[in-house]
Amino acid sequence: MSNQMLTPGAAADLSAAPGGRPKRGRRRDYVAGGRPLWLMSPTLVLLVLVIGVPFLIGAYISFIQLDQYNLRTWVSSPFVGLRNYSHSLSAALLLHSIWISLAFAVLTTAFGAPIGFLAALAVNTRFRGRGLVRSLFLVPYVLPSFVTATVWRFILRPDGVFNKVLGLHNMQWLIGPHSFWALVLVDIWASWPFVYMMTLAGLQAIPDELYEAADVDGVTWVKKIAFIVIPQIRHQLLLGLLLSTLNHFNNFTLPFVLFGTPAPNDVLTLQVNIYQTSFQDFSFGLGSAMSVLSLILTLIPAFFYLRASRLTAAPGED
Repeated sequence: MSNQMLTPGAAADLSAAPGGRPKRGRRRDYVAGGRPLWLMSPTLVLLVLVIGVPFLIGAYISFIQLDQYNLRTWVSSPFVGLRNYSHSLSAALLLHSIWISLAFAVLTTAFGAPIGFLAALAVNTRFRGRGLVRSLFLVPYVLPSFVTATVWRFILRPDGVFNKVLGLHNMQWLIGPHSFWALVLVDIWASWPFVYMMTLAGLQAIPDELYEAADVDGVTWVKKIAFIVIPQIRHQLLLGLLLSTLNHFNNFTLPFVLFGTPAPNDVLTLQVNIYQTSFQDFSFGLGSAMSVLSLILTLIPAFFYLRASRLTAAPGED
């Protein structure tokens, strides 16, 4: 058979191989989109070194008796099995910390999400200086948590600006029963722009034709929000609420810098409790067990997070 009766691709393969035999192609591994898998190797190696190896070491430490006395020889520390976990679960202080972290995360999200949602609606329409206002709304979020906590620590002092503005005299916000609400207030101020960004991104994708049709029908702005805005951006909102709640639950820097250590019992979040157990009481095995329990608690809503991610990626699917 001559090359003239072959397709151009087949003829090229025959001519490239000696003796007219087609050359075998080298085996290539591809991911979706035609990109070779080996391009992901630097990222995978970095993830293993930064996340995988420390996690395995921490999980191993949670099964041994490790403190300041045998820290140099931690590899040969006595194996205690699940004793660290049982001790953690039986400690009333751990359950108290879990409750504080959960209440703090839920309340901060519940109060901060409406602020971010309304702020996104306010800057969604065009007006002069809209770009500047959008940028100013992001200032609390882009500030480092250390800076935010330090500034609010001075504001909430008994002789600080907060008490003077409210007309209070020597109100203690950093100790006592009011410290929890101070923590919630500061985190709301620092985190509401996250929901604002998620909402604003969803609002940009709503077609203008929907608003124009609602204006023709004489629909009020309340009904526009209820029947146009919220159904169109519900996936972004759900994802934003889940991520915001998880971030508040794992927040360490803000309560650590705002109240110091040892933290008052009213603001002893789970992450601060783990830090104090590990690096102040030097109970590294117990602290590692508490860290693993914290990871498990965080993975509980992981199913809902993955569900929200899938719905966000494919808004047309239910």
